[in-house]
Amino acid sequence: MTRKPDAPLLLPRLSLMMFLEFFIWGAWFVTIGVYLRQGVDFSAGIGTAYSVGPIAAIIAPVFLGLLADRFLPTQVVLGILHLIGGGIMLMVPWSIQQELGGREGLFFWVLLGYMLCYMPTLGLTNTLAMRNIEDSEKQFPVIRVFGTIGWIAAGFLVGTILKADATALPLQIAAGSSFVLGVFSFFLPNTPPVSRGKKPSLVQALGLESLGMLKDLNFLVFALASLLICIPLQAYYAYAATFITDAGFGSAAGTMFWGQISEIFFMLIIPLLFARLGVKWMLAIGMACWVLRYALFAVAAPDSVKWMIFTGILLHGICYDFFFVTGQIYTDKKAPEAIRGQAQGFLVVLTQGIGMYLGAKLNDVFFTQKLAGATGADALAKWPAFWWIPAMMAGGILLVFLAVFRDRMKPSVDETLEEAAQTPEVIQ
Repeated sequence: MTRKPDAPLLLPRLSLMMFLEFFIWGAWFVTIGVYLRQGVDFSAGIGTAYSVGPIAAIIAPVFLGLLADRFLPTQVVLGILHLIGGGIMLMVPWSIQQELGGREGLFFWVLLGYMLCYMPTLGLTNTLAMRNIEDSEKQFPVIRVFGTIGWIAAGFLVGTILKADATALPLQIAAGSSFVLGVFSFFLPNTPPVSRGKKPSLVQALGLESLGMLKDLNFLVFALASLLICIPLQAYYAYAATFITDAGFGSAAGTMFWGQISEIFFMLIIPLLFARLGVKWMLAIGMACWVLRYALFAVAAPDSVKWMIFTGILLHGICYDFFFVTGQIYTDKKAPEAIRGQAQGFLVVLTQGIGMYLGAKLNDVFFTQKLAGATGADALAKWPAFWWIPAMMAGGILLVFLAVFRDRMKPSVDETLEEAAQTPEVIQ
């Protein structure tokens, strides 16, 4: 691999940046539902915890498009955001206790403040890496895989070593890691803003120029399916850890990181499968695996059939890679070259923003209705009534997608490798 002469240890530094970026997220995101429900008896906060990320995902492109790209070097913005975010994250356990004491709404605003700092850093780390390497097709996948390793390491530390799922410790680990990455960011390669002096555009920042792509019926169907499928998908991100804990696995974080391990494998074989199956069947298989995962959870719940639940976790690699990565590649291929970046931002707003937010709110209603006050063994008999809801929703969306979507695009293996290396980051 070729390194720039003025950037010693470039790839190790960028890889460590990516490791820390996802270690921070993985440390708290999986287990906060367990903490809120069992550690502090604040079940209503689960929906709140998983709705602030989507809100931040909608606002973050505006921040990046109007501020970070025009005024400060990328590594400086990255460092400032992580330092501020670390300080706010330290306040999250305190805000939960205040909420229990009657100060309603405080937890939401504190966690939203943190996510507004964190969500832009997902794009910033990608930008910083891409602009400082010479061969993105070969070098970026190597750098990016350290992000997945960081998420796995966080889950192993929190769940297997510390067994701290139902405590505030994961939040404190995330805060400490944020401070570390915040300081480390200032030692990353200097990456000046690319649009300094250009007139800011809210339309471009939100990717609204991409709306013209909706005139293509296939892309319109894809966009709507992407938004709608994220509503039932949010059930996994918000409630799988709580379900796994009730099912007796001991540690949700120490169990769920196997889903990220499977993600690494399926990411490697996407180029080969994409070239043979095409976009329609790649997306369909991804959605079908979400249906299968929820069905496995529902059937396994009453008797806590662990092999079925673990199989559902291992399906994460197909669910995530086949749907999200394939969707990003498809969007890049359909978009005119001048608005490809905006098109990806528009897709993030639809999926990680609007879709995930609606899912967080809707699934919180279902959770409250089906499992209010139930924990452990008492909850197992009630979990099927919850999991069948997203299974049926995802199944309905899949059937409509199969009936209406007609695009048979099949990029070559080389094209898929190139696009997979350059797709923007989404939730693990």
